[in-house]
Amino acid sequence: MNWYVVYTKPKWEKKVADKLKQAGIECYCPLITQIKQWTDRKKKIEIPLFSSYVFVQLADSERNSVFQVAGVVRYLFWLGKPAIVKNEEIEAIKTSLKAPNISDVSVSTIQVGDRIKLESGAFSNQNAIVQEISNNYYILVLETLGCVLKIKYK
Repeated sequence: MNWYVVYTKPKWEKKVADKLKQAGIECYCPLITQIKQWTDRKKKIEIPLFSSYVFVQLADSERNSVFQVAGVVRYLFWLGKPAIVKNEEIEAIKTSLKAPNISDVSVSTIQVGDRIKLESGAFSNQNAIVQEISNNYYILVLETLGCVLKIKYK
């Protein structure tokens, strides 16, 4: 069985995960603990690591069963097909969130204008500026080398 990513209504991640479990569907909503401060108090709260996403594990033939749950909007798609997450990636998320030395975790996406450092490949350790993002490629400007790099992904 594959892990799929379900897109939920905003702020419904924990509710959807609870209802999916009640319906007998294996799901995972990674949570992190943050301290929120109001004017009169501080409180530890659990918030989802990924906004509006819940992972579900089910057979391909049972994929439509998640739409019985209120708050489920759609599946996340990648290149025209439902995005599949490897079991090892789910386990890596679970393991890293259990680590005792994690104090603050945040997830963000790459956007046009962001400065990034390439970590692998022929241009590893080079700084780049994201110039364009498309459905299947990035265009990066490598200032130190004076060139433009187009990276295709599948």
